[in-house]
Amino acid sequence: MKYCRFRFENQIMYGSVEQRGSEAWIVDLAAAPEEDLAFHLAYARALAAKEWVTDPAGLDFEPMPLGEADLLPPVTPSKIVCVGRNYREHAKELGNEVPVEPLLFFKPPSSLLAHKGTVLMPPQSERVDFEGELALVIARRAGKLAADADWRSYVRGYTIAKDVTARDLQKKDGQWTRAKGFDTFCAVGPVVGSDVDPEKGLTVETRVNGELRQHGSTLDFIFSIPALLTYITAAITLEPGDLLLTGTPAGVGPLATGDRVDVEIAGLGVLSNTFAAAPNPA
Repeated sequence: MKYCRFRFENQIMYGSVEQRGSEAWIVDLAAAPEEDLAFHLAYARALAAKEWVTDPAGLDFEPMPLGEADLLPPVTPSKIVCVGRNYREHAKELGNEVPVEPLLFFKPPSSLLAHKGTVLMPPQSERVDFEGELALVIARRAGKLAADADWRSYVRGYTIAKDVTARDLQKKDGQWTRAKGFDTFCAVGPVVGSDVDPEKGLTVETRVNGELRQHGSTLDFIFSIPALLTYITAAITLEPGDLLLTGTPAGVGPLATGDRVDVEIAGLGVLSNTFAAAPNPA
């Protein structure tokens, strides 16, 4: 199963995605997940006003290539939980010790950005880095999961994410909220898919302007997905739609205005974004 979120006839919709040859297609409209409250509120208002209804079942949709759609981030999480230094070589390249427990931080939902969106590099920072990652989407409420819990039943699917980081601010501030949390600093997409298995090894590759910079496998995680879910939910209840970024391989580095960053994971596609200078505040 794969799905995307996109604009169609001036409405936000979800679509079922299938592979046709070498190209992904949106083959039909799909029901919105329960956590997309804005979607469901708009639908309820349209029903109450007896206006045009946003119910996908009532629309005439012709299949279209995914690349031609006006894609949005395929997630609407209440929170974005991220794992730092979950690859040994990445910890070493930044001069950090390998953590003995998962290192957690948050990104705000306001940092979300779609596939093909532009990351805005803030004037407060002199070094903005890319970090390509596998992310997972929570399927149902998860709190205080036991170590032997059926963790897969709590995962709806997987997607690609960029943990964009103002590296100089990260070092300056000590805590990472500002450095990781700027608007556009969490690109996600293009789809959410459930037909991949990180425990069998998913390769994460990041290219900057076509040049390979990161090449890692989920088999190299320091902390596995079940271990992360157990650790996180001991403190934080995860809700349907919440996003978990699992860490980045070695090879991160600074970017310049005009750079294009592509992160690829087989079965999930390519998440592509360009980087530009954010305007100075008036």
